[in-house]
Amino acid sequence: MRTQRIDLIEKYIMREKSVTLDVLCEEFKVSKNTIRRDIDSLAEKGVIRKVYGGVTAVSASGLSPKLIPYETRHFTLPEEKDQICRLASQYVKDGDIIYIDTGTTCLNMVDHISDRQCTILTNSLQVCLKAVPYPNLNIISLPGKLKRETLSYVGSEIVDYLKTYNIGKAFMACSGATIENGLTNATTEEYIVKKAVMENTGESYLLADHTKFGHFSLMTYAHLEDIDYIITDQTPGNEYTDFCQEHQIQIVACRE
Repeated sequence: MRTQRIDLIEKYIMREKSVTLDVLCEEFKVSKNTIRRDIDSLAEKGVIRKVYGGVTAVSASGLSPKLIPYETRHFTLPEEKDQICRLASQYVKDGDIIYIDTGTTCLNMVDHISDRQCTILTNSLQVCLKAVPYPNLNIISLPGKLKRETLSYVGSEIVDYLKTYNIGKAFMACSGATIENGLTNATTEEYIVKKAVMENTGESYLLADHTKFGHFSLMTYAHLEDIDYIITDQTPGNEYTDFCQEHQIQIVACRE
């Protein structure tokens, strides 16, 4: 019985590529302790890799690495990220209520909208600190516990908190983006916040440099077709441009 279940779990993970422990428990109707023992067996075989809150298939092509510390990501492609933020800032008007996601790709938006009169909701400590010199930017920080790896506030209470605000435009980041897996991130805490934001915004903008396309991480917080705009440094490949045209997603790139 256990051997048969482990085989089925392995096939399920290979098909899904990445999955949380909670989903596995629900799918196979067993306790989390049982799933953990089964996962340990598969990990010993080398067919899956245990990550925070779940597992991934070792053979899954394009799988992004585990969460990279904020300090490391901050110095990756700084010019490209600044150009992306400059483009994104053109969509912010006086009086807007916007959300700026945690992550280094979105951070410089604050400098590029420093002349606007708008309200910013965020769970990013860095966004709050960067906005301090600009009194015309009204900053609302989401409640929660500070996650040091991402310098962001996380917690389940954020979901209900977000429902009290009318977010007009959300500027989102991701660990990876694919047509099959959508917009992904590496941790459960960030997944909860990002998913709640996407469910409570009028327009959504993905800010992602070219290295994010074709890769995915542990959890999908939105499908690619849920995005209204993709703002990037380079136009992605034909499969993405065709997909975006089909789903009326506007791609805005710093260069073709």
